[in-house]
Amino acid sequence: MFRPLPWFIGLRYLRAKRRNHFISFISMVSMLGIALGVAALITVISVMNGFEKELRARILGMVSHATVSGVGEGLAEWPRAIEVAKDTPHVLGAAPYVEREVMLQAARVSGGAIRGVRPDLEPEVSEIDQRMAEGEWSSLVAGKYHIVLGRELALWLGVGIGDPVMVYAPMARSTPIGTMPVTRRFTVTGIFEAGMAEYDRYLAVVHIDDAARLFRMGENVSGVRLKLDDMFRAWAVARDLAERLGGYYRVRDWTQEHANFFRAVKTERVVMFVILSLIVAVAAFNLVSTLVMLVTDKQADIAILRTLGASPGTIMGVFVVQGMVSGVIGIVVGVVGGSLLAANVQAVMAAIERGFGFQLMPADVYYISDLPSELRWDDVASICVVAFVFCLIATLYPAWRAARTPPAEALRHE
Repeated sequence: MFRPLPWFIGLRYLRAKRRNHFISFISMVSMLGIALGVAALITVISVMNGFEKELRARILGMVSHATVSGVGEGLAEWPRAIEVAKDTPHVLGAAPYVEREVMLQAARVSGGAIRGVRPDLEPEVSEIDQRMAEGEWSSLVAGKYHIVLGRELALWLGVGIGDPVMVYAPMARSTPIGTMPVTRRFTVTGIFEAGMAEYDRYLAVVHIDDAARLFRMGENVSGVRLKLDDMFRAWAVARDLAERLGGYYRVRDWTQEHANFFRAVKTERVVMFVILSLIVAVAAFNLVSTLVMLVTDKQADIAILRTLGASPGTIMGVFVVQGMVSGVIGIVVGVVGGSLLAANVQAVMAAIERGFGFQLMPADVYYISDLPSELRWDDVASICVVAFVFCLIATLYPAWRAARTPPAEALRHE
């Protein structure tokens, strides 16, 4: 006989044809519920991973992985900082920058931020040159006072390529007629679209020399921005660079720049995981009703096994095995279905949109108009473990009840 005995009997019960077809129906519904719950959990978590990845890519396309900036007036020895940075492990690129808040005026007035960059070095740390919607990135030439605006900012100001924009810096200068704000007339030579309102609405980019003259910084810059081969090493690499430079510097990485945003995304992901796990739990606990009815149906078999010397632990094992095999079948089907759906969610959504004649996320409303998805196998493993634990817990009460069946009472009416 096949050993161990609980596995032999449990698998035989699973394959055997039921006298009560309703039990088979409930068992099938339980497995289907587990499969649907696991598939839904894998798909939703993958879509949330995709959104997080897409947002991170859009954010990091406009900001650097890490920043080393000066304390007080700025960073004076930035050429040396660039050289040291390029000799630092994991650093792919380094570029100086100047950044201050300003007021911009054209047809309307808007607050914003001016970022001064070196057009030849900036592509090493960001993708802003690839986000140009109008004009040319190469139009930023020192001394020409050209400016590249975010699309939403340009729309608010009512300007296009070739139009002038007055920039008011947050400082004052003395003139014969009194104290006046520092102003400079720039010409719009480009418009970029990052896909993030924070940058499209409030950021303007100029040549670093023009920014330094506007803010009267001389040879100083605000700091040096870094791009790394591993974004999750940003803090350690930037801190190491600051220590190698000597002196006092302010070190920040991309997680600090957008800490609240990424914390909110992570919290939402965890909450969604918990909510959908509860749905899987409800589906798994349908096994309780299936096994309770099966225990009632197999009263005579249980009594015979007990009279032949089977221990209560063996009886429990029989029904735990049967419940767990049903649960594992549901989990496997759910993993296969969920993985296929997560990998092809964009094609599925496109087919649904074509079939029903609507667009889920219109491009003129949402910055992300597609439904991104990123299937991570560590998430799939976590989901499988959670579902397996729920199925195991669901089998304990029916199995315990079966083990407590009195043989004489069960065989009285046989």
